[in-house]
Amino acid sequence: MHELGIVFYIIRDVKEVAAQNNCSRVSKVVMSIGEVSTVIPEYLTDCWKWATDKEELMRGCVLEVETIPGVTYCEDCGKEYSTVEHGRTCPHCGSGKTYLLHGNEVEIKEIEVI
Repeated sequence: MHELGIVFYIIRDVKEVAAQNNCSRVSKVVMSIGEVSTVIPEYLTDCWKWATDKEELMRGCVLEVETIPGVTYCEDCGKEYSTVEHGRTCPHCGSGKTYLLHGNEVEIKEIEVI
């Protein structure tokens, strides 16, 4: 479960931002997670509750996860399509000359402070 390691990195980054902005309490963090990023939102949330309870600055902090859909681009026909539904083979022309445009992100989108 690499989600616990990800949570530790998120907490580290949030603490840095809070310190730079003289914040005493973080109430919510919004994450943008790509649907093909290999991060499982439910595991992330479980790890989040455990880890933030150990940090005074973030105790009780809510984690909100927004999913970024996986979108793949086909170099042969120039069309975009759903990565999860169709994989690496373009459903429009059958080409395998494709690459991921969106859906692999793991980003802090928003930090809400008190």
